Amino acid sequence: MKKDIHPENYRPVAFKDMSNDEVFISRSTINAKETIEIDGVTYPLVKLEITSASHPFYTGKQKLVDTAGRVDKFMNRYAKRTQPKK
Repeated sequence: MKKDIHPENYRPVAFKDMSNDEVFISRSTINAKETIEIDGVTYPLVKLEITSASHPFYTGKQKLVDTAGRVDKFMNRYAKRTQPKK
């Protein structure tokens, strides 16, 4: 490994998947504004919309969890068009 090219401020950081509330800890240099306490230890917190814990490619599920509610809004708007006419 070359010397003096890698950051020196690696530290444990908590990453939270907002679609399923799963939290994992990894080392990172990312700046975080929030913190979270896990097992009595305070970590910087980075919130993510999607991670390998919720992405369909990694989970094997075809349904994507939509945290913004766009899918629900679309289904409510166009539900009448999909119902059979009587």
